[in-house]
Amino acid sequence: MPSQTSYGDNLIAPCRVLDLTDDKGVFCTKLLADYGADVVRVEPPTGDPGRSKGPFPNDEPGMESSAYYLFYNTNKRSITLDLANPEGQDLARRLIAESDVLAENFKTGGMKKFGLGYEQLKDEFPGLVYCSITGFGQTGPYASRPGYDVLIQAMGGIMSTTGEPDGEPQKTAVPIADIMAGMYAAVSINAALRHREVTGQGQYIDIGMLDTQVATMSILGLNYLATGEVPLRLGNAHPNIVPYQSFPTADGSIIIAVANDEQFDRLCVFAGHPELAADAKFKTNAQRVRNRDELIEKLRQIIAE
Repeated sequence: MPSQTSYGDNLIAPCRVLDLTDDKGVFCTKLLADYGADVVRVEPPTGDPGRSKGPFPNDEPGMESSAYYLFYNTNKRSITLDLANPEGQDLARRLIAESDVLAENFKTGGMKKFGLGYEQLKDEFPGLVYCSITGFGQTGPYASRPGYDVLIQAMGGIMSTTGEPDGEPQKTAVPIADIMAGMYAAVSINAALRHREVTGQGQYIDIGMLDTQVATMSILGLNYLATGEVPLRLGNAHPNIVPYQSFPTADGSIIIAVANDEQFDRLCVFAGHPELAADAKFKTNAQRVRNRDELIEKLRQIIAE
């Protein structure tokens, strides 16, 4: 057991999390473990499939050495349970009785098959915070469908806004749909634990990856609602601020990030072209966004020198 935390004369036991997740939920429980929770990872009898994904030091596969597995499972303890077996289900219930949180990302209805769905547990464990992470949530026409990171990136809009303007849509290098679903889940679990602290009652949390990916679109989503214009791919540029992107130079690329009009004035003086700051087409950020192509072309020529 992790050591207890001392605050004055009070000892506070760590939050216990029963972790029944894999790719789309395991980042959630990683965060909770890194924050100090006692996370007990439940793996199938064959072990977590992530253990075989690598890469491995010296390219030598090993159940304990996968970089992929180790990243997602820092600060956790692991056990194996066969949830398809009644004995495994009984052991899971005994673990739930000692846990504050249960996190799972089986397909919708998957936990119910093992007698471990929220509706099957809530009366027996009224203080349990139960978090389900799926591709499309527990209700709706897509609820029964599996959800994978690249699929959710495509459906959620981030791929259509990532990449060069004349290129193909691009997914992000990291599994951002998985990660953000886990991030939202971790935040929601903390809110539910606070609710339980006040009321004594647990809660059920329904995290859909598509929902969280749409929420992650943030300013681009509101840009669309405000203007009716579908956001375009801008490469390394910013949709709302200009200049705010990479520029090639004689010996590599640099980033120039101009957050306000005063900074643009200083940039132009520094670059030896104060006339750009005085030009009515570029004087304010709104005008620079409107005349983005013309300004960026001028800056590219200046910076390339």
